[in-house]
Amino acid sequence: MERKPILVVSTGAGVSAESGISTFRDAGGLWENYPVMQVASADGFARDPELVHRFYNERRKQLINVQPNDAHKALAELEKDYDVYIITQNVDDLHERAGSSNVLHLHGELMKIRSIIHPDYVETLDVDHLETTPATRGKNGDPMRPHIVFFQEPVPNIEKAVELVRQADIFVVIGTSLVVYPAAGLIQFVRPGTPIYYIDPNPAATPGIADVTVIKATATEGMRELEKILLSE
Repeated sequence: MERKPILVVSTGAGVSAESGISTFRDAGGLWENYPVMQVASADGFARDPELVHRFYNERRKQLINVQPNDAHKALAELEKDYDVYIITQNVDDLHERAGSSNVLHLHGELMKIRSIIHPDYVETLDVDHLETTPATRGKNGDPMRPHIVFFQEPVPNIEKAVELVRQADIFVVIGTSLVVYPAAGLIQFVRPGTPIYYIDPNPAATPGIADVTVIKATATEGMRELEKILLSE
């Protein structure tokens, strides 16, 4: 049986924005009217864990009221013809809800919490019990925190992401400004000669990177264009 080509996709906030998810970095460094470092940094959590828990509780309430958009669905559909792996900077679960089978979250997952004492211990929240506080305890009795990679913390899944990119037969970047590291550096690990497609309404420059086809469009529009390109190959 002939193997399917490996298609690796790196997604950013632009994919989820069309579902109504607030982008991580708004103008002025604010996120939902909060300074980003106040609610999304290790220092911020240490300083005011109550505020950070409250902030992510609100994000979860927002998430359960939105749906995957056509870009999420198109990526899931590609699994019919490709071995698709999604590396996402997004903390929502919209890729999974759209039907994607292989999703690697670089910056954590909003619907999960993890132990402060034992970082490998993670629990998934029930949609009926979305709110956490500094007093929240896991089923193992540990104090819990949002399963989010805060600023000032390492990105534990970056090595897995690099390995996926190195295996790609096709590499796609969607909805990201290519300025948030280490995720922005993944494109540097694509094997020479591998076709790269970059979908974004305001694409960043990619100097020194060969074989990049830029599709200047939103995620949903760009995925329609990409599907046409892939079908013609």
